[in-house]
Amino acid sequence: MTTENIQLVRVYDIPVPAAENSFLVDRLWPRGISKIRLTGVPWLKSIAPSADLRRWVHDDPNRWPEFRVLYLAELEASDDWLPLVELLRQGKLVTLLFANKDRIHNQAVVLRDFLQQKLSVHV
Repeated sequence: MTTENIQLVRVYDIPVPAAENSFLVDRLWPRGISKIRLTGVPWLKSIAPSADLRRWVHDDPNRWPEFRVLYLAELEASDDWLPLVELLRQGKLVTLLFANKDRIHNQAVVLRDFLQQKLSVHV
């Protein structure tokens, strides 16, 4: 269970069909992506940042450090991420799909870090 077990891929860059254990982790459906293209890819809206938090950080990217803290709190308040941790514990590769152009400052990065932290605590 290393960092290599969690891939972050921009949804516009995935091959069709998507790899097994790929999950869309955006709150909104990505523009220009057909539902057919993501056939078989679960859409995990429930673990994406809340609509208010997403809009808040979008208004000012300098809020990134605060966004991380607030999004981590949202994740802690839920257990919808548990199936991802279970797949990782089984040694499966998990791919988190996101639409954001910024590959460093997006919710998938925070989610990956959160999942890695949960794995290290419960190994």
